[in-house]
Amino acid sequence: MSPAAAQLDLVFNALADPTRRAILARIAHGDATVNELVEPFALSQPTISKHLKVLENAGLISRGRAAQTRPVRLNAMPLKDVETWLGDFRRFWNESFDRLEDYVEEMKTKEKRHGRTRKSRR
Repeated sequence: MSPAAAQLDLVFNALADPTRRAILARIAHGDATVNELVEPFALSQPTISKHLKVLENAGLISRGRAAQTRPVRLNAMPLKDVETWLGDFRRFWNESFDRLEDYVEEMKTKEKRHGRTRKSRR
């Protein structure tokens, strides 16, 4: 497995948990301390710290040093890799919808040529 694929696996693993996604959403609005991150969850500080470790291992957060606190900061670059990976699937779906739209238009044209409309079939 390539290092890029391994990193993508770490990011997807980190994003798989709703608590970790909520933590990322919170720090997307600004840095936060561990205690500030504990507040909205019915989880203990050690449990939040474990979630933070997973996010840190995936490269999604970093921890700074400010006086006696260690603010947690978002690192969104790994999400760019996810977006790139998902781009292939976005193209697939866009092309599929384009083909479906072409098919629907073709069917409408055929119905008009044969003098049938949806209402006249009833």
